Amino acid sequence: MPKKNPADQPIASFEQAMEELEQLVEKMESGELPLEASLDAYKRGSELVKYCAAQLERVEKQVKVLEGEMLKPFE
Repeated sequence: MPKKNPADQPIASFEQAMEELEQLVEKMESGELPLEASLDAYKRGSELVKYCAAQLERVEKQVKVLEGEMLKPFE
């Protein structure tokens, strides 16, 4: 059975995406990944960043609706 590419795996949640992104950054910063693996890690990391940014934007829009279009400072 062929090994699944992490880039092919669906992202289950914001938290899972952040955790995976942290792990990818650690691996890449270690300098121990071969070139192709580094490229794959970069591609996956890019997908994860886009996913997280979209999730944050979606939640921010929901909060604006709930707060009547006026975000309030967090106390």
